[in-house]
Amino acid sequence: MGKPDLGALIAQTMAPPPERRTIEAITGEILEAKRAGGEAILTIGRCLMEAKGMLRHGEWLPWLNERVELSERTAQKFMKLAREWSNPNTLADLGASKALMLLALPEGERDAFLEDHNVIDMSARQLEAAIKERDEARAAAEQAQADKQHAEQSRAKMEEDMRLLNARLAGSREDQEQAMQDVARLEAELAELKARPVEVAVETVVDQEAIDKARAEAVAEMQAKLDKAKEAAARARDKQKQAEASVEILKRSLEEREKVDKKAAIAGDKELVQFEVLFNQGQELAHKMQGYLLKARGRADQTAAQGMEKAIRALADLMGRCAE
Repeated sequence: MGKPDLGALIAQTMAPPPERRTIEAITGEILEAKRAGGEAILTIGRCLMEAKGMLRHGEWLPWLNERVELSERTAQKFMKLAREWSNPNTLADLGASKALMLLALPEGERDAFLEDHNVIDMSARQLEAAIKERDEARAAAEQAQADKQHAEQSRAKMEEDMRLLNARLAGSREDQEQAMQDVARLEAELAELKARPVEVAVETVVDQEAIDKARAEAVAEMQAKLDKAKEAAARARDKQKQAEASVEILKRSLEEREKVDKKAAIAGDKELVQFEVLFNQGQELAHKMQGYLLKARGRADQTAAQGMEKAIRALADLMGRCAE
């Protein structure tokens, strides 16, 4: 390998740096790109960004309006296209208006949208409607997913509540059973106490009044215990009824939740959601066409009405073939 040319290196080092383009050169390129159209839209956007970076404060808007004859809003659109649009060939086919509409889509989804839709042959209004349909379907699917997650959380909580209620119900049944056993036992003891003869020693002087008083006190004490036991049994019975009612209500709620879950699962189907959006729009269009047809039938000249009828029948046939 030969030695480097020292003179060439020195000359290269001492050469003046390349000059930045003048605003006149940029202006000329923008005007030429405006005449060319198509993918030159990106050239306009890049030149606008270049010019904005070199013009001083207060020079941007006058230069836009007077030299390249663009509004600030239009310039912002061109610069946005230059920053975010990566396929100049597609841009040439679409034009600026539709390309700007597609910028509303995430960058990673634009190519897929272009593959799924014949955007080039669409009007700007049709493209706007297609993007709106896509956004509505996406929003519906996201909402359905959120509803599904909420439903799963609600179901889990309901199932836990059901487990606790069943445990509570089982406990209340045990309490009621125990309370009823206590009532039965105390009733038997009270009956036995009332029937029990008084045993006294032969040598003991019988004080009948004292005996009757003692018996009455014992009966009263036993009756008080029995009354408390009956109150406890009544409370246990009420708790059991409340628990049973709560279980029944939660059971019905779980059944309703299952219905909601099924509906949410269906709504989570992206294709089904998009179909539902289109179907609803189709129904709306059908009603509008029917309205126009009814107005046309009210005219003396039935030519328009007959043409509408023929078109609607042809559309109905087409829709029928879609289902085959």
